Amino acid sequence: MLRHVISLYRDAFGGLARETWVLVAVALVNRAGTMVLPFLTLYLTRELRFDKSEAGWVIFAFGLGSVIGTFAGGRLSDRVGAIPVQLFSLIAGGAGFLLLGLLRTVPALMAGFAALGMLGDAFRPACMTAVAESASPETRTRALTLLRMAINLGITVGPLVGGMLALVDYFWLFVVDGSTCCLAAALLWVTVGRRYRRQGAAAAPAAPVSPGPPARKRDWPFLGLLAVLFGLAMVFFQTMGTLPLYYREHFGLLENRIGMLFGLNALIIVIVEMVLVHRLQQCDHLRMMGWGCLLVCLGFGLMPWGSGWPYAVFTVLVWTAGEMLALPFANSLVAARAGTTDVGRYMGAYTALFAVALVIAPATGLWIYARLGGTALWSAAGVLGLVLWAGCAALAPRFRVHGRPAGPAGR
Repeated sequence: MLRHVISLYRDAFGGLARETWVLVAVALVNRAGTMVLPFLTLYLTRELRFDKSEAGWVIFAFGLGSVIGTFAGGRLSDRVGAIPVQLFSLIAGGAGFLLLGLLRTVPALMAGFAALGMLGDAFRPACMTAVAESASPETRTRALTLLRMAINLGITVGPLVGGMLALVDYFWLFVVDGSTCCLAAALLWVTVGRRYRRQGAAAAPAAPVSPGPPARKRDWPFLGLLAVLFGLAMVFFQTMGTLPLYYREHFGLLENRIGMLFGLNALIIVIVEMVLVHRLQQCDHLRMMGWGCLLVCLGFGLMPWGSGWPYAVFTVLVWTAGEMLALPFANSLVAARAGTTDVGRYMGAYTALFAVALVIAPATGLWIYARLGGTALWSAAGVLGLVLWAGCAALAPRFRVHGRPAGPAGR
């Protein structure tokens, strides 16, 4: 039995390029400092005494900046290379977090978080582009899943430590978050970055400029996929707004317990997701994504129907299972759909979609929660899960099935 388990993990992690591992390590260091955003709503409402609508506006400003940053980061990755974009974004993000910890007014924080979103979130599409380009078509799904695993491993540490630091002083969250951005930039520079500087543009695959409008504008199945993912993100990004507040008010959890719940989600993903994706990679990716959407929404939809720490853990287990099915296969679908010439632009559109949801979802969730209550909000999330599952089932025939997502030939 033990040998079988070891074999599963060896097969899941084997055969990946060295550069993939380096890029993933950079993302791990960066995400290990993720502390500010998971506790931003609590910081604004409890530490700075903003009301819920003011907190929503600050999160809205961050999301708006993130939309611009992720879209620009994807396009710049195709033009100047994913490595320079990552370096600039990490350095700018590190400085931004350190400065934001000093701001105290709503206008200043809105401007600061908007700038942070624009500069710091260009890292995400650039990182995904670099990882996708570092892998062969056969290992791309696992390479992107490894990236997700690293991000979640970092998030296992970040909110857990952040929850404890928040009980001492919220300012330490900004210090640690900014410092890890700078540390990740240094790691990228001394590994891949220095080689990129020596070799110039040859270090990154040159993306031919295709005539006419970008392919994604004509790729209607891809736009349908983005629509489904937008619905999923609207639910999932309640973790950045309403969910911590609901844990505090409905379940009576302190910040350290809330951090433990987010850490549990990330820890399960780190242990299970890579093997799960490896075992299911021959399945229809869109149908797997559909079941994942359903479970994510169900996990949130169950929350009003129980209370206490064990029940909160149960709901986290449900939506974590859905996350492990939905997002890895979504990453793979997008990367394969982009082919070899439009990876940055497709990843930019993909990550920009999540950034748009980050603009809308927390503010919408807080508005519904403040006026209609948690039961209405989470019940609507559960119903949306059925819609998203049906959407994935309807899109599946439009993509190449039999275990592989559609590539350029499958459009």
